[in-house]
Amino acid sequence: MNRKLIRPKLSEVKERMNRESSKKKIHPPFETHAENYYHLKQMNKKTPMAVVFIDGEVIEGYIEWYDKNCLKLNRDNAPNLLIYKNSIKYLFKLREDKKSQVKRKPKKK
Repeated sequence: MNRKLIRPKLSEVKERMNRESSKKKIHPPFETHAENYYHLKQMNKKTPMAVVFIDGEVIEGYIEWYDKNCLKLNRDNAPNLLIYKNSIKYLFKLREDKKSQVKRKPKKK
């Protein structure tokens, strides 16, 4: 009995390789929009926030709006501020029962 060897054609192999190479994994997105989600959530609830600057100064208020480079902080009994994000060390939510949770720097006389 003679057995016939079955081989795929070269063009079929190349075509299959092209299809597989086009299905490469996509890189994860550079922007996750987590920051946008966080700011929107705090804006809608008017959550009291504390903004800590790089030099340690702390300002309290709530976020009115934000964009790529800055955010606007509304404060009670004080002027509203436009703060550049690159000057912020971190920010956090204040608890409702304790308005001020951070130790402030003593004012220089």
